[in-house]
Amino acid sequence: MYLRVSTESQLDGYGIEVQEQACRAYATARGWDIVHVAQDGAVSGTLPAHERPGLAEVFDWLAEDQADVLLAARLDRVARELTVQEAILAQVWQLDRHVHTTDMGEIKRDDPDDPMRTAMRQMAGVFAQLDRALIAKRLRDGRRAKAAAGGKASGCYPYGWSKDGEVPAEQKVLVRLLDCAERGLTLRATADDLNGRGFRTRHGRPWTIGTVDNVLRRSRRKVGTFAG
Repeated sequence: MYLRVSTESQLDGYGIEVQEQACRAYATARGWDIVHVAQDGAVSGTLPAHERPGLAEVFDWLAEDQADVLLAARLDRVARELTVQEAILAQVWQLDRHVHTTDMGEIKRDDPDDPMRTAMRQMAGVFAQLDRALIAKRLRDGRRAKAAAGGKASGCYPYGWSKDGEVPAEQKVLVRLLDCAERGLTLRATADDLNGRGFRTRHGRPWTIGTVDNVLRRSRRKVGTFAG
C-alpha cells in the first residue's frame, strides 16, 4: 500500500488516514493481505520513484517478489505529473506486477487493440497535473498576500520551530534525529530509533523513513534561517 500527501498541512484535503482507510477497505473486499504500508509525507507527486523513500520501498517489495500489487487510493497519489505517472506504471508493469487504485480498480496495461484505455488514463493524468498547478498557484497567491500583510510567506515552519521561535519538545527530537544522521544511520534505522524512544511527529504519528527524510532536508535547509 502506498500513501502520499504533498504537504505537511495536507492542503489537497486527502490525508494519510483517509487514504489508508480507503485502501484497507478495498483490500478487504478482495480478500487481499496488506503486506507493507509505505508513505511519503510532504513529498511532491512530481518526483520520480527513486526520489521518494516511501515509493522506493514499494518497488523494493515488488522487485523482491514480496508483493504483487501497488495499491493506492488514487492515481494522483502515485503521481501528479503525467510523464512521472506513465514512467512509474511502466516500471511496475516491467516487474510483471499490478497497480490498483480504490477509485479506478486495476490500472490495466496498454493494449494496442484498445487505444482508448491509454487515452482515458492519460487524460485523467493531464487533469491531475492541471489540478496540482492550480493548487500551487493558489498557494503562491496566498503567500504573496500574507507577505504583503507582514506575515510569514513560506507556509509551514520546519520541524523544531514555530512563528514564536523554537519548540522545545520538537527541538529535543530534532537533536536526536540529527545525531542519528551524523552517525550514519539509515532513514529506517533513524525512524526506528525515534519510535523506540516514544517520539512522535508533529502530528502525533510514528516516524517513517519519509517523515525522517523530509524533516532532515527541511532542517538542514532552514536551520540557519530560523535559529536566530
